[in-house]
Amino acid sequence: MSEHPPRGARMAPFWGTVLAVATGALLPVLACGGVLAALLAAGSVVPGAARSVGSGPAVAIIHVRGVILSSAGALDSSAANAQSIIKHIRDASKNEDVRAILLRVDSPGGSVVASDEIYHALNQVEKPLVVSMGELAASGGYYISANADWIVATPNTLTGSIGVISEFISLEGLLADYGVSATTIATGKRKDFGSMYRDMTADEKVYWQATVDEIFASFVDLVAAGRKLPRPQVQALADGSVYTGRQALANHLVDELGYQQEALRKAAELGGITGEPRTIEYSDEPSWLQLLQGFAGRSALPSRAEVLSLLSVPALQMRWAAP
Repeated sequence: MSEHPPRGARMAPFWGTVLAVATGALLPVLACGGVLAALLAAGSVVPGAARSVGSGPAVAIIHVRGVILSSAGALDSSAANAQSIIKHIRDASKNEDVRAILLRVDSPGGSVVASDEIYHALNQVEKPLVVSMGELAASGGYYISANADWIVATPNTLTGSIGVISEFISLEGLLADYGVSATTIATGKRKDFGSMYRDMTADEKVYWQATVDEIFASFVDLVAAGRKLPRPQVQALADGSVYTGRQALANHLVDELGYQQEALRKAAELGGITGEPRTIEYSDEPSWLQLLQGFAGRSALPSRAEVLSLLSVPALQMRWAAP
């Protein structure tokens, strides 16, 4: 007769497996809990919260960090979400304690529409606006800065890059190498304009260049008006070049060389605040629910549909194209 191990011994491997699976399933939740605990400890889990100390007249600090997009995910800290920034601008505009706005820009630019929406929101504010440039305030980053009452750049800030760029990817040669062809049924000769399945025709390049030039002309006009410079002078600077803070000052694209402290002091001065100014810093921290949704719903790699969408949708951008 064979001997059977005790029931507890037989069940041990089963419960060990269950425990291992449960622990694996709980790890993402525990990780989220750790992130949330850290954010709670810092007191910054409410999106769009304004951090301030004390009361009375203040300078609002609003950050524009990363590529400017019309919207960005809760966990995408590398992008500047235009809708959130616009909300901060409007909140600061309505806040009676806020006497001036300090816009902290560290961005290579991005979407034409998103940059223009931020510019438009800033242009509606009837309070002094000072820009403090970080490492990079190029293209769309300069676009949103140009109409400020005062612009402060560090000596080594890279700014300017006044221009518009639009990029297309063609896979026609690659597909031909592998014997793959694509058939497109469209209602007009330009309906599949920009398709990644074929090269762009000479006529299409002329057509799209006119669109890019139209937006570029508006960019030059905006800078000329905001900086109170002759248009030909801005046009000569607007070849896509980036300028150091020193070069930008010499070309009248900024008003002062300095750092955030100097920009804050200037904002307080323009806002009529004496002494050390109180600040209200508008945060774009995600809420705990957004964090959970982001961790649960975002894959480490983009989906095939996302990749195809990025490759095939034409985009106009005010963005410095360097890495």
